[in-house]
Amino acid sequence: MEKKNFFVTLTPPRTTFVNDMSDEEREIMNRHVSYLRTLLDKGIAIAYGPVFDPKGAYGVAVMEVDNIEQLHEIIAADPANGLQKFQIYPMRAVYKKPGQAIEN
Repeated sequence: MEKKNFFVTLTPPRTTFVNDMSDEEREIMNRHVSYLRTLLDKGIAIAYGPVFDPKGAYGVAVMEVDNIEQLHEIIAADPANGLQKFQIYPMRAVYKKPGQAIEN
């Protein structure tokens, strides 16, 4: 079965979030980063990180899953779910997998 790719954005509760997180929000975001690291280690997250837009920072991730239902389960289990607003966009990711040879 062919894997599906999705571009996911995470919008914080306010544009100043990166600079003025409460201790509780920082703890949630630390757990979120750890959660994404496990997804990266499993090959589900292809890339993720904050985008420092001058209008307000937000997060992005590129995910590779079996189906949209799996992605919904992943988001539901994310510690930042509820604090951050997740938006999902189907995409076709082009990237080199570890150990993959490049063909001419």
